[in-house]
Amino acid sequence: MLGAWFHRYPREMTTSVVDLLQYERPLVLRGEIVVGIDEVGRGALAGPMTVGAVVLVDDAAPPRGLNDSKLLTPAKREALVDPLRAWAADWSLGSVSADEIDAWGLRLALAVAATRALDGLRVAPSHALIDGSFNLLTAPLDIGFGIETPPELRYSHLPVTTIVRGDCSSAAIAAAAVLAKVSRDRRMSEMHDEFPQYGWSANKGYGAPGHLQAIRTHGPSAQHRRSWKLPQKEPPPLT
Repeated sequence: MLGAWFHRYPREMTTSVVDLLQYERPLVLRGEIVVGIDEVGRGALAGPMTVGAVVLVDDAAPPRGLNDSKLLTPAKREALVDPLRAWAADWSLGSVSADEIDAWGLRLALAVAATRALDGLRVAPSHALIDGSFNLLTAPLDIGFGIETPPELRYSHLPVTTIVRGDCSSAAIAAAAVLAKVSRDRRMSEMHDEFPQYGWSANKGYGAPGHLQAIRTHGPSAQHRRSWKLPQKEPPPLT
């Protein structure tokens, strides 16, 4: 019965394979230097936000196992780091701190982190593939600045293609996300040693129940985004 069902409905048994170079290939074949850009840590309550940038100049196949970083285990992400660095023509990371996010707001902080990522490249890209629905390289500047004036957004005029769920369909974006996530996760684990009460080695600064309760118990740390709606510290119990 199963064999008959399979031959009758072959498509239900077939898993489609995504061409992870579907966006990069036409660009590099016409001579563009492509950079894939993605961020991690946007929704966290604490710690930095990190943007990855991965440059491609040809359509060489990406390392086996590359996928949306959120669908990969920590071990698989770590195992991809060296192959991704070897595969890419260039790569870089840029971060903004919790203080900078508080001072500039999320939208501008994202653009600053992306600018810092591109500043670290040795190869100048000519076209950017960006995860999401808006251009991370630009942001409104008509806001009050806090701790300091943000740097110039030097890549705001770079030609871009935004791709919703690009980390699932673009190799350069997926690679940028993996490298950024591994780096940020390592940083959150390091900060856990200084602030162990918040459990950052496990929750990486996101709003897990234990993290929320720790904020209620201990209050926010210097690494929390204080402009965000954080839980209020609970008063000590009456004795």
